[in-house]
Amino acid sequence: MKTTTMERRSNARFDLRLPLRYRVSQKGATPYSGTGLTHDLSVQGIAFRCRKPLPVGAHIELLVDWPAKHGDLYPIELQATGFVMRSVNGRTAVRMTSHRLRVSEDEAVRASA
Repeated sequence: MKTTTMERRSNARFDLRLPLRYRVSQKGATPYSGTGLTHDLSVQGIAFRCRKPLPVGAHIELLVDWPAKHGDLYPIELQATGFVMRSVNGRTAVRMTSHRLRVSEDEAVRASA
């Protein structure tokens, strides 16, 4: 007998492998940073791989290298904030509370110099 699994998520997820940087902060703890690689993205969340587990419930800021460039020259980043929902076996899931695309300031400054 064939069984079907119903997807509980209301937003489509997109399988993308993009490099990212993150900064985790928790009340009473020193903030720390790291790097990772996205596994999938949706409007409300990001799943990514990183070297060590992150604390569930912690606030996180993410900068994801976007695969397109502004004007075919300036790198674009997805800047997102949210909370760590799960972090097991090197895979972390984040519920985003805000996100925006921005032109990478570092690259734009270097290109104009």
